[in-house]
Amino acid sequence: MKTRMLVASLLASALTAGTAAAQSAPFNSTGVTMGHWHLASKDVEANKKLFLAMGGKLFMPGGNPLIMFPGVYINLALRTGEKGDGGTQGSVVNHVGFIVDNVQKRAAEWKAAGVKVLPGGHGRLDQAFVETADGLRMEILEDKTQGVAIRNEHVHLSLPEAEIPKAQAWYAKTFGGKAGERNKAPVVDIPGVQIRFAKADTKQLPTRGRVLDHIGFDVKDHAAFVKKIEAEGIKLDEPPRSIPGGNTITYITDPWGTRIEIVQRAPLGPEAH
Repeated sequence: MKTRMLVASLLASALTAGTAAAQSAPFNSTGVTMGHWHLASKDVEANKKLFLAMGGKLFMPGGNPLIMFPGVYINLALRTGEKGDGGTQGSVVNHVGFIVDNVQKRAAEWKAAGVKVLPGGHGRLDQAFVETADGLRMEILEDKTQGVAIRNEHVHLSLPEAEIPKAQAWYAKTFGGKAGERNKAPVVDIPGVQIRFAKADTKQLPTRGRVLDHIGFDVKDHAAFVKKIEAEGIKLDEPPRSIPGGNTITYITDPWGTRIEIVQRAPLGPEAH
């Protein structure tokens, strides 16, 4: 709960700054904060409608739809080479998670706007699920103390039990995260997101090629961060490059199959209407 309250406080402070870029959590000492989910969307308009109904804000950097929630951006694009086949369940990233101020209140609002909301497990009223038509599963949890209606909370990885301590150590070292526990399960806290780990009975499929093709972290200094991880023995999937709109990017893949984009992000510009 202390972690939730701290992150909520940081994000609420960022929101009051009144700029698009301020909605990200502050960089940690390694120069990292949560960046985005990249959805290889076969139906961009349907997904855009869903996320806007859930409280997201639309930006169009470079003419491409980008939905913003406190703590995360969501890219909606089926790019060259991406398939968008297969949901999150069955892949290394089993689901992602938001946290809201009141699950039942927000669920009622979303249902009224046409969002299909699934109930929480075991009759829980402080939990719900939303799943896009193409299979992105989102867990919705509750924190009545937070000052925003909805914010990004976690990315949940499913791994063989023996791999979980290795993965926790890897995420903490690579991204300057803080290793800890939540409900007696291992986690890594990175500004704007908590990486959680759950046991899978079998090895899960890589994210690349699925609807959640990759997740992304924003970095303060792209060249410095790339130098750091290469010194740690991490190989880039491709050389760093600049893309239209001013972002500098590259990709890595964690040892378990999660594709990760590393981004130094340019200003987004005004919110679209």
